[in-house]
Amino acid sequence: MDQQIEPIRVLLIEDDEDDFLITSDMLRGQERARYEVEWRSEFSESLHAIAQRRHDVYLVDYRLGEHTGLELVRAGFAGAPSSPVIMLTGEATYEMDLEATALGVTDYLVKQKLDPLVLERSIRYAISHQKAMRALALSEERYALAVRAANDGIWDWDLVTNRIYFSPRWHAVLGRPEQSADEDPSTWFGLVHPGDLVRLRAAIKAHLDGRTPHLQSEHRMRHADGTWRWVMSRGLTIRGADGAPTRMAGSLSDITDRRAAQMRLQHDALHDTLTGLPNRMLFMDRVDQILQRAVREPDCGCAVLFLDVDRFKLVNDSLSHAVGDQLLIALATRVASALRPGDTVARLGGDEFTVLLEDVTGGDDATVVADRIMRSFDEAFEIDGNELFISLSIGISLSAPGLDPADLMRNADIAMYDAKRRGRSRRTVFDQSMHRRVVDRLARETELRQVVECSLLGIHYQPIVDLETGRIRALEALARWPEDWPPVPPTEFITIAEETGVIGALGQQVLREALGTLSGWRAQGLVGEDVCVSVNLSGRQLDDPTLSEHVREAIDAASLPLVVLKLEITESTLMQEIERTQHVFSEVCSSGVGLHLDDFGTGYSSLAALHRFPVDALKIDRSFVSTLREEPENDVIVRSTVALAHSLGLPVIAEGIEHSAQLRRLRALGCEYGQGYLFSRPLSAVAAGSLLRRWSPSQVNELGAVV
Repeated sequence: MDQQIEPIRVLLIEDDEDDFLITSDMLRGQERARYEVEWRSEFSESLHAIAQRRHDVYLVDYRLGEHTGLELVRAGFAGAPSSPVIMLTGEATYEMDLEATALGVTDYLVKQKLDPLVLERSIRYAISHQKAMRALALSEERYALAVRAANDGIWDWDLVTNRIYFSPRWHAVLGRPEQSADEDPSTWFGLVHPGDLVRLRAAIKAHLDGRTPHLQSEHRMRHADGTWRWVMSRGLTIRGADGAPTRMAGSLSDITDRRAAQMRLQHDALHDTLTGLPNRMLFMDRVDQILQRAVREPDCGCAVLFLDVDRFKLVNDSLSHAVGDQLLIALATRVASALRPGDTVARLGGDEFTVLLEDVTGGDDATVVADRIMRSFDEAFEIDGNELFISLSIGISLSAPGLDPADLMRNADIAMYDAKRRGRSRRTVFDQSMHRRVVDRLARETELRQVVECSLLGIHYQPIVDLETGRIRALEALARWPEDWPPVPPTEFITIAEETGVIGALGQQVLREALGTLSGWRAQGLVGEDVCVSVNLSGRQLDDPTLSEHVREAIDAASLPLVVLKLEITESTLMQEIERTQHVFSEVCSSGVGLHLDDFGTGYSSLAALHRFPVDALKIDRSFVSTLREEPENDVIVRSTVALAHSLGLPVIAEGIEHSAQLRRLRALGCEYGQGYLFSRPLSAVAAGSLLRRWSPSQVNELGAVV
């Protein structure tokens, strides 16, 4: 019978309920371990929960109302925390890192980059590190007791005769044969490491001169087997009536093992556990040292390279995290091999690496190294029987007067994301325009959240016209930035909404308002019961398991039948993950909601794939419509698309009709429906209502007439 694995008890201190739900879901969804999550949101009740000392790990939000998570750690733990503390923060700074480390915080995680894997690893490593520290402390305590019980090597130095007595244990510590007579001090000093001798003599003199209360010196001594052993020499002086030292006695302890343990802990605190590279703390310290040197020597510049592996998540998801870890180790080795002597490569975490280039005077020097790193990745990695070709995006930041390590890191990070924006597998040198774009982007994100939260989004409507009868058969609802705000194009704010996770709320607003507007037009007699409204659907919305429920709720709220709603999705989005999207649309469209395939012809769908979806219309992309002329040879793509759609039993909607010649050619090709500036620009709900009142089908025939 398998033994039940004890759950890891987590105290999650978070004043934002949404963040609590996200974090707790990450924990409960773990397969490697079970977690019992206890939530506290207030400072005082968090202190009470900490005082009970019954949790295995503490996850603490940096912002707790009037207080900070660091204040909570300081108040809740006297000295080192009893269990590991992991700080959750929206934005980490070097100063916060230093303060957290001083308080005994094991790790901190940036919320925007948090995912279940990062959280599980951080907790696992934090608990493992805490256990190792406890084991080391217990070992050191036992070692101290054992040393005292075994009696350290004793020495007694007669300062008048300048002879020293060394006990048998003193000789045994160094593997030397026991001596029966007092010896010359050279016996001691002759065995001390040349690099430590000056320091030892200075410590002895300081004590003999009365400047230190006792002698205590750590230094290396030669063992009889030829190795160097770390020892601790302690001593105390006896003085005569005149105050002059006459005798000094003390002990010798072998501290080699303790010293090695200390060095291991120091190394682990400053290096990445997976790759052995310097970690963020050590890297930032080295950058700071170089910048301080640059203050004294203005010609001594440096550069920071921020490296990110393109599509690394795909390796983890498709091959396993174990393969991903092996790849990171091999990647670290390859980056290091491409650097110059004296340069430093560090791993910040995940697939992010940084490089410090010393004595760099301009962008050309840095780009030469960056290009060499990128060329080193032309050769495939052989990992666990898999041949992997990997590319990097590299951001480069150059030192300048007034910049601190955090500035250099931020600028390199910004440049790296600019490189990804330009198409990945690139290197980009930071300039101030990139920072302005980031600032503008942050401002736009804030504005977008305000627009969505306050329901300020504008909805415009563009008619979809029956090209044969001239009747309006549907209206497409299009999201627009508030008119009284500085203009932002839909391509920009929709992209931001997708990347920040706001697209779900934005899409629901458009859906509810569009259906409500259509319901109002029907009540006023402006449209018939056969007129529909189409709403665009983002690929990110397909990740929402409640999408079908939201669609039905919006239709029910507008008291409309399901068939009046048509969801539009681009061909490329539909084909990205066929199995998943097929399941979603089967559920959403099962009760009558229609599906229009937008931008058809720009993707790579197949007939077999199209048959698997409940598509009831194809929309020809405006780029193909714009090339239409009255000459037959220019309409091959449109003619083929119409023929394909008709072979599938589907009608066709042409987008971007702007000229009468295009309308005539589309009619001749048998295209059923169209929309574009020739009929109407997208209009506000009020203006669209006016258009519906004065619309005359005959005007479409007039537009398409041959002049």
